[in-house]
Amino acid sequence: MFIKNIITPLFIFFMTQLPTAPLSAQVRSNSYNMMLRLLLSKSTAAVNVQEAKLQAGHTLFLDAREPAEYQVSHLKNARYVGYDAFDINNLRGIDKKQPIIVYCTVGKRSETISKKLLHAGFTKVLNLYGGILEWVNQGLPVYDPAGNSTNRVHTYTKFWGKWLDKGERVY
Repeated sequence: MFIKNIITPLFIFFMTQLPTAPLSAQVRSNSYNMMLRLLLSKSTAAVNVQEAKLQAGHTLFLDAREPAEYQVSHLKNARYVGYDAFDINNLRGIDKKQPIIVYCTVGKRSETISKKLLHAGFTKVLNLYGGILEWVNQGLPVYDPAGNSTNRVHTYTKFWGKWLDKGERVY
């Protein structure tokens, strides 16, 4: 009881001291947004799902998840780049001024890949805040390897799967 009486007020105080995420980097769920604010370092620029959707016609989407995740579903025309096996050399031939949005399940791995792209000289790189989970939560489509729309989403683990409100969770 003593611990709970101390920890709860400290947690609430800590949460109220966090900087508010800019409007362009929000998700619809307050609890998901709070978790993302704690998880992400905000070391790269972020874009929300609705802004990313508007940029889809002239932006290269890079999927920074693992092959099994990408095979379940991905954003339309997204290019798989991976995370554990990410190799900047696989992006040779892409104009470094090409607008790029990197995504993963929630935004943590894509934030790391975004930093690597910026370090390699790419200039217009954004991280999809909330990742593919928020994309699907907002009712936007994902596709299987055959190009068919699907409601299946690989959520990496059951823990991250709890943030998927729509669609079928795959682990």
